[in-house]
Amino acid sequence: MTSELAKTFDPAPIEARWYQHWESMGAFRPERPDAQPFTIVNPPPNVTGSLHIGHALDNTLQDIVIRYERLRGKDALWVVGVDHAGIATQMVVERQLEAQQDKRTNYTREQFVDKVWEWKEESGGQITGQLRRLGCSMDWSREQFTMDPHFTKAVIKVFVDLHAKGLIYRDKRLVNWDPKLKTAISDLEVETREVKGSFWHFRYPLADGVTTADGKDYLEVATTRPETMLADMAVAVNPADERFASVVGKDIILPITGRRIPVVADEHADPELGSGCVKITPGHDFNDFEVGRRAGFAAADMLNMLDAEANVCQTADGLVPPEFIGLHRFRRDGEDGARELVVARMKELGCLIPHVTTGKEGNAVEHDAEPRTIQTPFGDRGGVVIEPWLTDQWYVDAEKLAGPPMQAVRDGKIEIVPKTWEKTFFNWMENIQPWCVSRQLWWGHRIPAWYGPSKAAASDDNRSSAASMMIGETTFVAADEEAVRTQAANYYGVEPERIHFGREIEGGGITGRGNYTLRRDPDVLDTWFSSALWPFATLGWPDQTELLAKHYPNDLLISGFDILFFWDARMAMQGIEFMGEVPWKRLYLHGLVRADDGSKMSKSKGNVVDPLGLIDQYGADALRFFMAAMESQGRDIKMDKSRVEGYRNFATKLWNATRYCQSNGIGASDTLAAPESRLAVNTWIIGEVTECLEKLDAAMADLRFDAAANTVYHFVWDRFCDWYLELIKPVLGAEDDSPAATETRAVAGWVLDQILVMLHPFMPFITEELWHAQGERAYDLIVAKWPDPRASVDPAAKAAIDWVIELTTATRAAKNELGIAPGAKLEAWVANPSDVATRTIERSAAAIERLARLTPLHVGEAPAGAAMQVTAGDDVFVIPLEGVVDIAAEKARLEKALAASEKEAKSLEGRLSNPNFVERAKPEAVEKARADHAAHSAEAERLKAALARLG
Repeated sequence: MTSELAKTFDPAPIEARWYQHWESMGAFRPERPDAQPFTIVNPPPNVTGSLHIGHALDNTLQDIVIRYERLRGKDALWVVGVDHAGIATQMVVERQLEAQQDKRTNYTREQFVDKVWEWKEESGGQITGQLRRLGCSMDWSREQFTMDPHFTKAVIKVFVDLHAKGLIYRDKRLVNWDPKLKTAISDLEVETREVKGSFWHFRYPLADGVTTADGKDYLEVATTRPETMLADMAVAVNPADERFASVVGKDIILPITGRRIPVVADEHADPELGSGCVKITPGHDFNDFEVGRRAGFAAADMLNMLDAEANVCQTADGLVPPEFIGLHRFRRDGEDGARELVVARMKELGCLIPHVTTGKEGNAVEHDAEPRTIQTPFGDRGGVVIEPWLTDQWYVDAEKLAGPPMQAVRDGKIEIVPKTWEKTFFNWMENIQPWCVSRQLWWGHRIPAWYGPSKAAASDDNRSSAASMMIGETTFVAADEEAVRTQAANYYGVEPERIHFGREIEGGGITGRGNYTLRRDPDVLDTWFSSALWPFATLGWPDQTELLAKHYPNDLLISGFDILFFWDARMAMQGIEFMGEVPWKRLYLHGLVRADDGSKMSKSKGNVVDPLGLIDQYGADALRFFMAAMESQGRDIKMDKSRVEGYRNFATKLWNATRYCQSNGIGASDTLAAPESRLAVNTWIIGEVTECLEKLDAAMADLRFDAAANTVYHFVWDRFCDWYLELIKPVLGAEDDSPAATETRAVAGWVLDQILVMLHPFMPFITEELWHAQGERAYDLIVAKWPDPRASVDPAAKAAIDWVIELTTATRAAKNELGIAPGAKLEAWVANPSDVATRTIERSAAAIERLARLTPLHVGEAPAGAAMQVTAGDDVFVIPLEGVVDIAAEKARLEKALAASEKEAKSLEGRLSNPNFVERAKPEAVEKARADHAAHSAEAERLKAALARLG
């Protein structure tokens, strides 16, 4: 028995009820020990995060695949969890403390970490509830957290093992430094903003009476960061630039500091840009760092002029004047900084080259600097300008780890979809830089490294701890203090009980005859380091679990292209290194969800779309279907609320179609295979199911989400709702117990079941509701069996029904063009009917009359006079129009409308062929003009066809 559906489809209560039911019943991970495994790991969102539109796309695509594979009978595991999000989480907790007039430094490290755990238990993981609202069928019973004990164990083991192989090391290099958070950050945490700034030109005097080829005793340099000249170490010129060949190898006496620095030849200097001379500050610019290394400066010898808060400190050579010490790098909170003072002093010294413009009166006007809009890096969390800063950090030798993943892609062991991303992948991997994995935070995986005095320092027991540190330190890396104690004891040649541990602020050293105190590195690991282990650590590694053996490697990773390098590539590195196999067989990279005008969504623009708001308004199924239908490989998605609304209408149409079925005695089917059929319309729809299924499976195999969604959409809307239900109305309206009606109810119920199963991965909530509404079921739809019609397309039935549909569609369109009432019955002639037409007219004249409103149908030549023609297949029908429309008036109306459309199309064509418009107008204006041109051109063609029909 069916359960009667409400007249109105309301998704909210349906979604809440079914999700709770699925989760409580363990439906997301049914017991299938002998089934083929299928595994996806969810990119772990930050524990501080909330669902944004990108999450909605990423997780919808994953859920479509996992529900699809579950329906196909596989042991489908979707691993879920959240990332501890070092910087973001620490910031949240620190802000809470600030709101209470408290601060982190009032606590010990351990006390603060305890407060973070308290916050996590009370407020963290909000996004997991939001993922449930989206319908994500994840295995919540095994929800992971990157700071859980078993995961921490994996992270520490990876660090220790990589260090033992020489693949993790400590080095002095430039990093992205956030002076507010006082930590290194990754490139992904840096956002570039356009800032109104200045471009200053300086004279750098040549030393020892040296001059350039044109007699100048200085070199001209330009900079947007004048303060960095306090740590300049060279000036670079291009080796092919003859203007400066005579000064290469000579020195400059740097103004303000008096530092003697060399002129070096380096390709980094472009003769075509500015003066051709570039000031080199290796300790505060990434390009300059590389130039400095090529010039022979060791990283340890590069000058640093800023402290962790970006205030000026003394350089190693002691040449920064005292008046600069302690100043911020530039103006802040209304107070001038080092930048402003450098400019002032350079001007006083006559070393500032003014920027000259022409005034209103034609006179020359001098300015200290040239105004420029500068692409400036900001920390996305701290919100301040990022400073390239030379500091000691831990690095992974990414170059050595990158080789196996590249080979895996070349060998086809990892398939990147779409394939066009392979070039980008290889380009980055082939030019990969050392990966900085240390962060100056308290929340995160503590780096398992301890420092003690070197043997040279340890040889003299009378030295102080400070003195021993001056001589040097030795680093010990191990999984825990016990292992470190053993290492250190062996190194110093003492008993393990003579090794002690101090707090990091106390330092390490010799605390008495034969006793040694080690201090632990205070830093934590970058969260990308731990998340790189996600495909295998979430399955129990380093323990060799049954889950790991069955579900590694994973089958598929779905990821935004923007984290291809930060996460995907690093998972490939660590997976192959520690598991000996690729982490996943396929990597699907999707685009971004952009605003409706194609621009990137951002809070500052006010164009961010909240997916939860869309779910409240249209339902999760509608949003999910929008994401799938718009996900075209290699392209971004433009947010379009009207399309989301359209898919809500699609859900409503399916709801109403099911209600129609119920009202006509059509309920749940009891067969997986297609029922027997004798009526052409039933045989036809069974064939349509088979074709739809084949196309859907092919699209899913190729990860063509748009093709998959649109395949099932058009079958449901066009074939089932619009045509099949219409075609079977006369049969259902006849005797209830007639063989034809019985057969039709059985077929219709079976087809609706197949629709619900095929549509379920895309729209899980409404399909589960309708599945149960259709009758008693032995199991929920989420764990039903994927369609297996065991039927084929019947060519004769397909030809006949498709012919009727084509004739009806053509007749309705022709009536609409000529303003004829849709219900008007028209007489029609076909001179030489095809075999299909002859058979169909004989058997289905009543259906043609009811659908196409053509009656009577004559075989033979049509009478002379005004008429319109419609086609179906190879058959041409002539429909007389005398007495149906005023031919002259209709021609006049159509000609007038055609002239207007052609005029508008020509005007738009002229605008679009004007390069000034296309290049200078706003992109959305150009896009609108193109769309309008296409619409007016299509309307003109339609009107021409209508005129042609009138003769």
